[in-house]
Amino acid sequence: MIQRPAYLKQLIQLKDTDFIKIITGVRRAGKSVLLKLYRDYLLDHGVNEQQIIYFNFEEFELLTIRTADQLVELLKPLLNKKQHTYLMLDEIQMVQGWEKVVNGIHASYDCDIVITGSNAKMLSGELATLLSGRYVEIPIYPFSFREFLMAKDISVTDRQVDHVFEEYEQYGGFPSVILADEKIKDTILSGIFDTIILNDISMRAKVRDSESLKALVGFLADDTGQLVRPAKLANTLNSEGISTSNHTIERYLSLLSDAFLFYRARQYDLRGRGYLRTAGKYFMVDAGLRRNAVGRRPGNYGGQLENIVYLELLRRGYTIDVGKMDTVEVDFVARRVDEILYVQVTYELPKNSHETDNLLNINDNYKKILITQRNYRDVHDINGIPIINIVDWLLSESV
Repeated sequence: MIQRPAYLKQLIQLKDTDFIKIITGVRRAGKSVLLKLYRDYLLDHGVNEQQIIYFNFEEFELLTIRTADQLVELLKPLLNKKQHTYLMLDEIQMVQGWEKVVNGIHASYDCDIVITGSNAKMLSGELATLLSGRYVEIPIYPFSFREFLMAKDISVTDRQVDHVFEEYEQYGGFPSVILADEKIKDTILSGIFDTIILNDISMRAKVRDSESLKALVGFLADDTGQLVRPAKLANTLNSEGISTSNHTIERYLSLLSDAFLFYRARQYDLRGRGYLRTAGKYFMVDAGLRRNAVGRRPGNYGGQLENIVYLELLRRGYTIDVGKMDTVEVDFVARRVDEILYVQVTYELPKNSHETDNLLNINDNYKKILITQRNYRDVHDINGIPIINIVDWLLSESV
C-alpha cells in the first residue's frame, strides 16, 4: 500500500473524538487504502484486533447487505457496549438508509466511527439532519505531484523532476495508474472512467442515455478553463446531433459533481462582492481521466495546466472561485480561513506579457501570483507579481 501521511494524520488527530469521520472522493482515489492504513496504525499502537470492525460494501461477501435492516443484522452481534470499538464502513452509500443506522450506533455505543463514500449526496439530506455538527468530512483526491514522486521513489531535488511532471500531466495521480506498467496505464484509466460513468452515475441515477453523458464529459474536459452555461452546452450538443435539453444538462452537471468527477468553481464579482449566477467553470478530478475523456489527444495546454492548479488548491484546503472584475477575469480567487490568494495561470509567458494586469487591478493587500509552465526561467516577477513555475509551485511547502 502507498502511504498517504497527510490524510492519515487527519484521521489520527480526530481519533477517539465524538465526530464521525467521513472520507469522500472519487472512486479509486485511495479511500479504502486510507481506512486500511488507519486500521494498521491502530493495531501498531496497541488496539486489540477484536476492537476493530471493518467492512467494505463493494466486496462480494457483502453484496446482499443493501438495506438498513440488513446492516443492523450484520453489525449488532459485533458491537459491545462494554468496550470501545473502532467501526470502519467502506463505500457505505451502497446501503440504503445507512444514515439512521450509523446515527443509532453513534448514540448507543462507545464507537470511533469512520465511513467512506464516492458520492457527495451522502453529505446532504438525512445525514445532515441527523448528524448536524457531529461529523467531519475528509475529502481525498488522486495523488498530488509530491505524492506522485514519493510513490515512484523520486526525490523532489532530482534533475529529472521536470521530465517526470510530463508523465503526471499525461497519466494523472490515481494510485493504480502510477504503479502500473506504461503499456496498461491507459487501459486502467479507461476502466476507471467507464466505472464512474456507468456505475456511479448512470446506474444509480437511472440515466438512460449514457452516450449523451459521455459526450458532455468529453466537451467539459476539452473545454477546461472556459465558462460553462448549460443552455449554450445544450445548443452545442444538439448541433452535433446529440439530442438534449437545458434541464438534462443541468441534471448531468449535478450528477458529475456528486460523483466527484468534476468540481465547479463559481464566478465571483470582485467589485460587487457577490456570486454571479450566469456561469461557472468545471474542472476534472484527474489529469489522466481528462486526457482519457478527450480521446487521449493533446491540446488545450492552458486548460490542462489550470485544471492541475485548481486541484492542488483544493488539496491545500482552499475554497476556490473564478474572479470577475468588470470585463476582466482572475483565474482563481482562493480562500482559506482568513487568507485570500489570487492566482493567474498561463501555459506560456509571452514577451511583453500583460498576464499580471488583471491581478494588479485588484486593490487589496492579499497575495497575488502567476503560475506558468514555459518561458519562466528568466522572469521572476512582473510589477511585483511573483512568476512561479508549475513544478516549483506544486513542490513548495507554502504558496
